[in-house]
Amino acid sequence: MENVNGLGRHLAQWLVARGESVIDVPASATSRVRQLTRGGGRKNDRIDAAAAATAYIHGDGREGEVEGHTTALALLDERRVNVAQARVRSVNQLHAVLRDLLPGGIPPQLSADQAAALLRTVRPAGDAEKVRKDLARELVTEIRALDKRLAPPAGKNSSGPRAAR
Repeated sequence: MENVNGLGRHLAQWLVARGESVIDVPASATSRVRQLTRGGGRKNDRIDAAAAATAYIHGDGREGEVEGHTTALALLDERRVNVAQARVRSVNQLHAVLRDLLPGGIPPQLSADQAAALLRTVRPAGDAEKVRKDLARELVTEIRALDKRLAPPAGKNSSGPRAAR
């Protein structure tokens, strides 16, 4: 296969994970073969397959590797970062909504529980304030759910993010 670390990565990893042998042939090698054959550098599946096989026969290529623990950890880390970013967006939105609902402002450090307590004191005057209060309740629920997802597994000795900053 050509370019198993680029466009061909998904197919290559799928094949390797199922026990197939995949050889990565550099794009530069297949391009060179296409230029030297009567294909004149054109690309299609048949020409690409022949170019990759020819390049491999001439010693260009290396065995494809199975994604391992490093890739699995990177995927989990990326997901955690995305969840944390979602939490920050929700907290920022909650602060903006609460500023409009509560005269005098709100504390800069506010937990979801504190925000919920403040919301219980709000008596909306008009449709816009009713919507703001409903939105704020929804955001508090969302932040609590994100906090649970970001908390360490039960039995771990670490504190998760609890303040809605």
